[in-house]
Amino acid sequence: MDLRFYNSMGRELQDFVSVRAGKVGMYGCGPTVYNYAHIGNLRTYIFEDILRRVLEFAGYEVTHVMNVTDVGHLTDDADDGEDKMEKSARESGRSVWDIAEMFTGAFFHDTERLNILRPSVVCRATDHIAEMIGLVSRLEERGFTYEAGGNIYFSIDKFPAYGRLALLDSQRLVAGARVEVDAGKRNPHDFVLWFTRSKFENQTMVWDSPWGRGYPGWHLECSAMSMRYLGEQFDIHCGGIDHIPVHHTNEIAQSEAATGKCPWVKYWLHGEFLIMDRGKMSKSRGGFLTLDRLVEEGFSPLDFRYFCLGGHYRSQLKFSFDGLASAASARANLMERISRLDRGSSVSAGDSSCADSSFGEAAAGLLRDFEADIGDDLNMPKALADLWALVKHQDIPDGEKLAAMQRMDRVLGLNLLEARGVEALDSEIEALIQERLGARKAKNFARADEIRDILKGRGILLEDSPDGTRWKRV
Repeated sequence: MDLRFYNSMGRELQDFVSVRAGKVGMYGCGPTVYNYAHIGNLRTYIFEDILRRVLEFAGYEVTHVMNVTDVGHLTDDADDGEDKMEKSARESGRSVWDIAEMFTGAFFHDTERLNILRPSVVCRATDHIAEMIGLVSRLEERGFTYEAGGNIYFSIDKFPAYGRLALLDSQRLVAGARVEVDAGKRNPHDFVLWFTRSKFENQTMVWDSPWGRGYPGWHLECSAMSMRYLGEQFDIHCGGIDHIPVHHTNEIAQSEAATGKCPWVKYWLHGEFLIMDRGKMSKSRGGFLTLDRLVEEGFSPLDFRYFCLGGHYRSQLKFSFDGLASAASARANLMERISRLDRGSSVSAGDSSCADSSFGEAAAGLLRDFEADIGDDLNMPKALADLWALVKHQDIPDGEKLAAMQRMDRVLGLNLLEARGVEALDSEIEALIQERLGARKAKNFARADEIRDILKGRGILLEDSPDGTRWKRV
């Protein structure tokens, strides 16, 4: 199966060829566990999950590494702002260690509900301080660091290739606009590798080091932990596009400076923002939406996954509850259609080849289309269209449809063949209808109308008649 991805390093679509035949090393920047993940964060992790699933569908053995930033870093990528972990601990009255544990658990609860595969390796920053200190020592030995004001800085002037991922040679002034002056820096773009002089009193998370008791800079951890588990050169590094100008740029500089390996990573893949009417969703601005909020509004986490699959990962996706309701309605319609298929005629889904004898030409052709679309830079909107074409096809036997859907769902991750999902939805609708009938008898017409609107928003149309109330999906 052919794969090509848009490589942010070079800004072009490239054929994918792994460093080691049949194996892929993939690193994704994980959560900073000082608050709940918002749905913009979760869109990025859905994209990374799809990437991993596509690689495995294509036959690769994937080692997926994700860090958990449980040591505080600053509210700005460029060594500025307040310590996020300390700030959250102070506001909640908990210790930083309790904060990290609580929000790490909440994050993986969210990803589990979204059917995101757990990474092969989940590595906490606080468990890898020794690796970070070792990386700073290597950089020091190779002459890339300097000490100022008690902190250890990386000198970008010693690394001529600095900024090639972010195209900073042509955009240096724009990027520099976000970097506040630090009297200790020789160049405004230099960054801290190790803090021994925190700007905050009574810093909780500190460790002994050759340069004094302190804590690591944020960029350091991803380099140290990715190389710990994937080696000094690996295939894919991914994250959100906001990581390009500073975080990933600094990762590249310190990693290639320490190892002498270029490229350190072959392919850089970045997901675009989920945006609201007011722009990019951000925790620092407050008012962000969590997965729990969507559930409270009556949506399934898989409705949000389906919603995200409707947009290409490199395109901004505008969120609204109306848009999510449309996605929920489409998914409900899809699940109902699948529930009506004759399961008794099911055939084995087999391996990932769409050319095996289990399928006739029509189903095999749609599987080939699906394979081509997911291999073409993860084109999930087209992949969903392939799924719908399969479901609606008049001439494909039910057994072939079910087997082909099972194969597609290895990538989509929508639990398409779990009839329990349809049954649970049907039971919930019936319960709401009964509640509405009770409200009408009690002359609580406001609640009755509210329930009708809730169901309408989820694609369920109620029809009242002398024989009772019936519902249908639209």
